[in-house]
Amino acid sequence: MAQISLTFPDGNIRHYEAGVTAAEVAASIAPSLAKAAISAQLNGQHYDLQWPITADATLSINTMKDEGPALELIRHDCAHIMARAVQEIWPDVKVTIGPVRDYGWFYDFDRAEPFTPEDLGQIEAKMKQIINARDPVRTEVWDRARAIAYYEERGEPYKVELINKIPEGEDLRMYWHGDWQDLCRGPHFQHTGQVPADGFKLTHVAGAYWLGDASRPMLQRIYGLAFKNREDLKAHMHMLEEAAKRDHRRLGREMNLFHMQEEAPGQIFWHPNGWTIYTTLQDYMRRRQRADGYVEVNTPQVVNRVLWEKSGHWDNYQDHMFIVEVDEEHAREKTVNALKPMNCPCHVQVFNVGLKSYRDLPLRMAEFGSCSRYEPSGALHGIMRVRGFTQDDAHIFCTEAQIEAESLKFITFLSKVYADLGFTKWRIKLSTRPEKRIGSDESWDYVEAALAKAVTAAGHSYEIFEGEGAFYGPKLEFVLTDAIGRDWQCGTLQVDPNLPERLDASYIGEDGAKHRPVMLHRACLGSFERFIGILIEDHAGKLPFWLAPRQVVVASIVSDADPFVEEVVTALTLAGVRAEADMRNEKINYKVREHSVGKVPVILAIGMKEVEERTVSVRRLGETRTETMTLEQAVAEFGQLALAPDLA
Repeated sequence: MAQISLTFPDGNIRHYEAGVTAAEVAASIAPSLAKAAISAQLNGQHYDLQWPITADATLSINTMKDEGPALELIRHDCAHIMARAVQEIWPDVKVTIGPVRDYGWFYDFDRAEPFTPEDLGQIEAKMKQIINARDPVRTEVWDRARAIAYYEERGEPYKVELINKIPEGEDLRMYWHGDWQDLCRGPHFQHTGQVPADGFKLTHVAGAYWLGDASRPMLQRIYGLAFKNREDLKAHMHMLEEAAKRDHRRLGREMNLFHMQEEAPGQIFWHPNGWTIYTTLQDYMRRRQRADGYVEVNTPQVVNRVLWEKSGHWDNYQDHMFIVEVDEEHAREKTVNALKPMNCPCHVQVFNVGLKSYRDLPLRMAEFGSCSRYEPSGALHGIMRVRGFTQDDAHIFCTEAQIEAESLKFITFLSKVYADLGFTKWRIKLSTRPEKRIGSDESWDYVEAALAKAVTAAGHSYEIFEGEGAFYGPKLEFVLTDAIGRDWQCGTLQVDPNLPERLDASYIGEDGAKHRPVMLHRACLGSFERFIGILIEDHAGKLPFWLAPRQVVVASIVSDADPFVEEVVTALTLAGVRAEADMRNEKINYKVREHSVGKVPVILAIGMKEVEERTVSVRRLGETRTETMTLEQAVAEFGQLALAPDLA
């Protein structure tokens, strides 16, 4: 039998016969490791303990302490255990697929009767029985004919269809969890008892077309959550409850910010309150960018296909573009245009007008560009995922030697913006060269190092995502963490030498010759629509005073106080506060409750006592106590709070 060499994380090298399994390797190292092992990493890939190792490799053994592999196995095994539980309770149900997803899994079933909440409880109980039985998990590789015959005999047409979609020559791996079997790439645990019985929960059922095709049968998809223990599950369930309370769609209604309707899918109807947030944020970004050396432009929304063909978007992005055909006068055929899905090619057109010198670089060009992208209706989500949006987009035209300095400058700029908007937790991902790419290795080495140096110089660390860069250059992604621990990827910095080449951008260098600029695509917020949704959810609607659409409501307690209410509103307005009067014939408690639901930061109550003393009774959002201020004090304090951070 041939010998193979396995290299371990500590640098130690051990020799085994070819075909040894990772389980046998773990046992050869220590009985305790064999008992704790759940899977392995073979040359960086997740590997089942039962799979044979046939060539020299690097190997590490995973235990439940290894968070990523452990959660993947827990969730994947839960999917199989749930499918087994369903078929044990209802043997006529057909099974399909059950992939791992964020925080859990789902599995699609073909069943005549709809699953009910009571059914979910019954399935959970059966799953716990299977887990407690500690049934062994085993795996085999079958040929195509044997696998198809197996599933045809058992009346599982969906599995047969899946097998027919697998390329010829690819192994078909079968897994048994006890006596129940599924087609699966793996890996999996070694017995069902390794799944934490108190760490999972079935959450809900939804409809799903087979393979996402609306012309195929509608299946029932059961979703589940799974974690390493009960405490982690409870923490996540609490986060979901918080997320539901903070849902920007619900808060958008309560705060009267926007609405959406069927006649304009994926488009937003901004109400005065919502548009106030939008324009306040835009004005803030405009001032910040101007102070940081950006020039602002505005480019067309409808652009002829010729430009999209030159830029490469027509071939690679056409499915996401809204096409506009026009019968131009004297034209033999219709002119084909597209609503722009991004701003970059148009910015190159602005750059290309007139002769540019190396002295003009770096040129930082910004646009609040209105873009349109086709998103499937099932992917739309409030104002977070839309078809029409505005990017806080900018492109920096620079030399290769300026990449590091411009990247550092942008990271510093972005840090100020995120701090002003209340985001103190964020991290940076550095996506490096993919396998298929253009450009020399020397150029990639230089640019990747420039981005890494810029991040370090800005005082931040970064995670490397190998091979996740674009084919033309590496990128930085900036991921925010909100108040309840959710991550949002918002900012980006993408190095691009490709588009200037395709669109023939050039500048005159110090040597008098033409050179290609490098283009840095950068966004801080991403899209205004999505970022406003994130802000609403992060603050649970209680936006910072300067961003709140309605900052102060001055409410009368008795009608005789109305003249003073109007005087207070006028004084606050002159001080730059968004103030309004509520002089309705309603009780003050009703007014306070209504405006609190609308997330108004400050309510000033005025009765006859306040009129006589020229004071206001101040109630701040989220507080039960009130305080008394003179009119002058209130105007001074709230006028200062109304200033954006860059003006304060």
